Amino acid sequence: VQLQASGGGLVQAGGSLRLSCAASGRTFSRYNMGWFRQAPGKEREFVGWTGSSSTTRYADSVKGRFTISRDNAKNTVYLQMNSLKPEDTAVYYCAADADGGYYCSISGCYDYWGQGTQVTVSS
Repeated sequence: VQLQASGGGLVQAGGSLRLSCAASGRTFSRYNMGWFRQAPGKEREFVGWTGSSSTTRYADSVKGRFTISRDNAKNTVYLQMNSLKPEDTAVYYCAADADGGYYCSISGCYDYWGQGTQVTVSS
């Protein structure tokens, strides 16, 4: 499975961005997908999760501002980010949990990772 993240960029505080993560493979619909981010000097942190049934869960820091969706016909998962803050600045990664199963916010649950896309929010 290969994951290709895109859509990052520079945006002012309060603005919006939509990240995309395109996956290869025929079984994308079975995967749980996660978004993580890593800011300079910090550990990678969980952002959100979508299950194979399109249920979603979010980190408290982004709840109400970020929305994850998926289009199984396009093998793509999205991260819509609204009301962005400077503290959202990070490299954002998508990841696939090929085993499916339950919700997981730990990076070790995920089998495949995209290359990351930079999001910079200016104040």
